[in-house]
Amino acid sequence: MGMVRGALVALLGLEDDLEVVAQVERGDRILPTALEHRPDVAIIDIGLPGIDGLTAAALLAEELPSCRTLILTSLSRPGVLRRALDAKVAGFLPKDASPQDLAEAIRRIAAGHRAIDLQLALAAWDGAESPLTKRELEVLRLTAAGDEAPEIAARLHLSTGTVRNYLTSVVTKLNARNRVDAVRIAHESGWLV
Repeated sequence: MGMVRGALVALLGLEDDLEVVAQVERGDRILPTALEHRPDVAIIDIGLPGIDGLTAAALLAEELPSCRTLILTSLSRPGVLRRALDAKVAGFLPKDASPQDLAEAIRRIAAGHRAIDLQLALAAWDGAESPLTKRELEVLRLTAAGDEAPEIAARLHLSTGTVRNYLTSVVTKLNARNRVDAVRIAHESGWLV
């Protein structure tokens, strides 16, 4: 991760009109560092230790609205884009974007515009809707929160067997390897809000 961050800093250093004022390796360091350095644009990955990048972006929007955010990630799924927009990010690009596209996105964001990857925006517009029923989503949310089948059954006034059947259905519908993978898929798709 440090090597990628270093390469990104080096690439941005080649641009005459862009300056990297700080870099961090943990999501929970983004807000304090931004408050100290007051950047115009923060480039954030989603998968960070501490707190995830989308949570950090939402905190930045709330605590330092003058700092606009660009999510640069390999999690280029429509649901993730929708969650990023809910976190008030100004830009969303895949990590495989060209250096020119990245620099231009930073400039656009600094100028007060948005910079969203076109293919991802079109996919989000088409809206990958959840194939899960309301009840399946409810059971999966409780599973994601760490509840076991008997606890979920008691909360939802169902039998433990019925909860297990719902979880089996969820795993099948999402083509997941197991419940944990199903939670991951649903979370990344923006269905577990």
